[in-house]
Amino acid sequence: MRRRYSRVPAPRSNFAGLRFPPEVITLVVRWYLRLGFPAVTRRNSWSSGGITVDHVSVYRWVQRFTRC
Repeated sequence: MRRRYSRVPAPRSNFAGLRFPPEVITLVVRWYLRLGFPAVTRRNSWSSGGITVDHVSVYRWVQRFTRC
């Protein structure tokens, strides 16, 4: 008689399905919590690094990954 093993699904990451890497999202949310929304959305370092992040994306990340 064959044994049947049930597969346990791997835990899904909270960052799954998002366009940006987790490191970028974590950094932006951290800056948002420390500096505030206007300071994060006006950062020129985003465009110099080749990253274009919309202010709505930042707001949604903060809502999703914090308890604000």
